Amino acid sequence: NIPANATWKQDGVTAAGGNGQGDVTNQLYLPYGLFVDDDQTVVIADHVNHRIMQWKNGDTTNGQVVAGGKGEGNGLHQLNGPTDVLIDKETDSLIICDQGNRRVVRWSRRSGTTQGEILIDNIDCYGVAMDEQRYLYVSDERKHDVRRYQLGEKNYTLVAGGNGEGDGPNQLDGPTYLFIDRDHSVYVSDNNNHRVTKWNKGAKEGIVAAGGQDKRNALTQLSYPNGIFVDTLGTLYVADSGNHRVMRWTQGDKKQGTVIVGGNG
Repeated sequence: NIPANATWKQDGVTAAGGNGQGDVTNQLYLPYGLFVDDDQTVVIADHVNHRIMQWKNGDTTNGQVVAGGKGEGNGLHQLNGPTDVLIDKETDSLIICDQGNRRVVRWSRRSGTTQGEILIDNIDCYGVAMDEQRYLYVSDERKHDVRRYQLGEKNYTLVAGGNGEGDGPNQLDGPTYLFIDRDHSVYVSDNNNHRVTKWNKGAKEGIVAAGGQDKRNALTQLSYPNGIFVDTLGTLYVADSGNHRVMRWTQGDKKQGTVIVGGNG
């Protein structure tokens, strides 16, 4: 549990990249989604390099390519503009939103792996998440919905949106990243609506958990929110990308958040 009044150092420490844009192993080029494993290993969707990079805890100099990295393309050995990645511990594999190829793929983390397999195709995926029962959640930014899949199944259950593009309580507009809590509530970065919405299990409408007051930089607002995390107290942390800051929204205060880092341009 993170105390609701916790504070953070205002100067960050580089954990990966930081050597300019490029495609050598100490560089990233437009990193998108990331996932931190229990041992602090970080895997990163290195978007423009069409690869997934892994940085071990403490190794700040070089990462290693763990998927893709063979140029942009749609071969099983390639990725095209990946946007998100997670580690499925059960199978020791990576599940990747391979956005440019409109598919979700799985790559084994075993050494010697040279290609992935397609789990879901024909989907404009952006974010991926998994609950403890290993259901896979995927946002479709063009159909403006979030789907839940059983691994290996093509059929899905709609868990958020799916009523066209819009800002109504039952709609999303360009959903990006996801977080699933222990109650199987789905938190969605509703990017073009500048809000984060929470969809309780089985709900037909979402609740605004943060933002939704247009896209400026007041404490009541977000601008193109991306990565999100919810702790066990229900505190929501949001990468407020358009405002270059990370915001915290506590459970009891839906009206405004606090800036915990950034916000300095």
